[in-house]
Formats: sequence, structure tokens, C-alpha cells
Amino acid sequence: MKKRRYVGSSLMYTFLIIVCLFSSIPFFWMIIAATNSSIDIIRGQITLGTHLFENFRILFSTVNVGNAFWNSLRNTAVITIASLFICSMAGYGFQTYRDKKKDRFMTILLLSMMVPFASIMIPLFRMFSTFNLLDSTLGFVLPTVSTAFLIFFFRQSSMSFPYEIVQSARLDGVGEFGIYYRIYLPVMFPTIVAGGIVTFMNNWNSYLWPLVIMQRAESRTMTLMLATLTSGYTINYGILMLAVTLTTLPTVILFSCLQKYFIAGVLGAVK
Repeated sequence: MKKRRYVGSSLMYTFLIIVCLFSSIPFFWMIIAATNSSIDIIRGQITLGTHLFENFRILFSTVNVGNAFWNSLRNTAVITIASLFICSMAGYGFQTYRDKKKDRFMTILLLSMMVPFASIMIPLFRMFSTFNLLDSTLGFVLPTVSTAFLIFFFRQSSMSFPYEIVQSARLDGVGEFGIYYRIYLPVMFPTIVAGGIVTFMNNWNSYLWPLVIMQRAESRTMTLMLATLTSGYTINYGILMLAVTLTTLPTVILFSCLQKYFIAGVLGAVK
């Protein structure tokens, strides 16, 4: 019996290792391509090259990478913090306050996930242009500052939050915001981290809405900067892959550092 379990575990881990290796091939190829020239990439070279510093020089002289990186980091950080605050409060309220109407409202909220963003993009653009919110962080943040998915994610995680603690805190005279800030947030920390990672990655990689709302070159994000590198007649694949690598690094670092909390937060939401 033990031998069968050992063989089963060995096969499972072997399969997972093979899948991880195949999944990592595009990432490693991206890094290798960033060190080669465009001609070497077209030829199919799969070894590290000697053009990394040359690609850096051409990239930073062609586009303003620092400004694009700062725009992406600032906009994404603002929307992540605001989304976590608003959606966590909504998830807390949906689970804490006992009312039959809130379940109907949650159903309507979930149905809104079926509406594609492209269908509301033109009305949003006209509205934001009327209020002079083009080329602004506020204009970037407002359409996605609260999402049905994140509210549902916090609501599902809040189902495991002991309601007796809320009742005890109310009897002790603690206000609702005090319960949320002092009790709810510390307990739901893994869920907050998981929601923050998902929100950060989605908005860091966002392309369609920044393309519409950010019209000046000084307001471009990293994804828009990548688009400019592919808009010419001749594409320099070396600097393009270097730019893709620089764009990917923040999300890889963030997920690598917080993956333990991400897994705990997702498991808490499933429960």
C-alpha cells in the first residue's frame, strides 16, 4: 500500500515538474531574446547573446521608459489600494448585515460581469471628456475602482468570518468602521493580499482603457509603450523583448513574494 502511494506521489510530482518546465519556456525565451539582436531572434537563436546593453541603450533612447513605468506604477497602486478598500467594505457589508434584499442586489451585481467593457467604453469616454478627466490618474481609476468579481471574492471569504465576533464588538460599543478596521481587516489579510495581487496584475496589464483615456505621450503606461514599439514598419525584436521583460518583472516579483498569502486567500474564498 505504501509502495503504491509512493509511486503515485512520484508520478504526480514528475508530471507537475514537466508542466512547470513547459510553462516556464516562454518566460526564459523572453529573457534570452532580450540579450540578442533582432536578426539573431529572427534566425531562431536560443542562447544568451551579447546585445543586452545595446538593447538597453536603444530602448531608453527611443522611448521614455522611466516615465511610462512611473505612470503604470502610480495608476496601478492607486487603483489597487482604492479597490481593496471599497470592495472589502462591500464584501464585509454583504455578509455582516442580514437582509434578503442584499442577495438580490448581489445577483444583479454578478450579472454585470457579463457586460463587456468595450460596450460601455464610448459612453465612459464621453462622460470623462465632459468632466475633463482625460490623461489623469482619476480617469484611469474610476471605471475599475470597484469590480463585481472583487466584491464577490471578499463576500465569499467573509462567510468564514465569525459573526459572533461582530455581535460581541457591537455590544462592547465598537462602531462599524472600528469593527471593520480593527477586527475584519487583520483576519482577512490573506484575502486582501490575494485580491490585491489580482487587481494589481489586471490593471498593470490593462491596455484598452489606457489607450482610450491616456492621449498624451507623457501619460503613456508600459503597455502603451510596448504598442509604440510594434507600430513601425520594422520591428526591433531585441528592444521589444527587453521592454516586455521590464514590464513583466513587477508582477513576477510581486507574486513571488506574496504567493503564500495568495494561496491562503484563495483557499479562504473557496471555503
